[in-house]
Amino acid sequence: MKSHDYHHLNHVKQQPTSKTALWITLCLTLFFTIVEIVGGLLSNSLALLSDSAHMISDVIALGLSLTAVYLAARKPDHKYTFGFLRFEIIASFLNGLALAAISVGIFIEGILRMIRPQAINLRLMLGVAIVGLLVNLVLTVVLMRQSKKEENLNIKSALWHFFGDLLSSVGIIVSSLLIIITGYTLFDPLVSMMIGGIIFYGGAKIIRESYLILMESVPTTFDLEAIRNDIQSAPGVVDVHEMHLWAISTDHYSLSAHVFVHEDADPLRTIQTINHLLRETYGIEHSTIQAEHPAIHDHGEYGKQFLASH
Repeated sequence: MKSHDYHHLNHVKQQPTSKTALWITLCLTLFFTIVEIVGGLLSNSLALLSDSAHMISDVIALGLSLTAVYLAARKPDHKYTFGFLRFEIIASFLNGLALAAISVGIFIEGILRMIRPQAINLRLMLGVAIVGLLVNLVLTVVLMRQSKKEENLNIKSALWHFFGDLLSSVGIIVSSLLIIITGYTLFDPLVSMMIGGIIFYGGAKIIRESYLILMESVPTTFDLEAIRNDIQSAPGVVDVHEMHLWAISTDHYSLSAHVFVHEDADPLRTIQTINHLLRETYGIEHSTIQAEHPAIHDHGEYGKQFLASH
């Protein structure tokens, strides 16, 4: 069977450090999730149970993140010519939805607990929370270091899960101490709902970022008009139109544009100049430039107006 080169760029991501970090966090999270579920049921603490529900979502989130890392390393084929990089964004979007859904569930259960207060085993609740704080602190630091090494929405979405867990552990410890001091079990659902609000904020932020990429909006790191002006200033270019700039994944950008080229210009050299400009000035490796002339290529009213003014 004949082999095809689907693109001159290799649309893959090799992320060995991300893979190792995610495997470590997945194993530790799975272990502590079991501990927290048992502790939450035995102590009858909503704060612990809501955090254990969040921990379950962490396990799912890490599974999705790891799947995205493995898929990102797969090369493009005849069906997926951009490779499998976009799954990173799909995983992030699903993780964001999970965060938002969990926070809503925490709010609902918190209101129910405020209406019908229940007895809590404070010692067990506090003990599990302290262990959880230590575990979540380690996991958050591991993922934070990894997120600094590369801009990756997939890692960022997993990090938000653990940041929420870290806050949950702190909140559970605070609510335990407040209940011990005051005797009011109302602090358990109140603190849980505050944690839910922070988790919802993180989920909404991840959903928005991944949604913008999935909708192929112009990445916020670029000024489209500035890029258009730079292309138009290239030798031989007299007009730029049909311009699109989008992200395949967090740090993998693509640009396409049509340019009217002066009759005396060499269109191949003009395209080469534009590609060099985009690569060196903006870091855009994947660009598709189509050289045209309105006298040859029909552009309707737009082309007629251009010819009349030139």
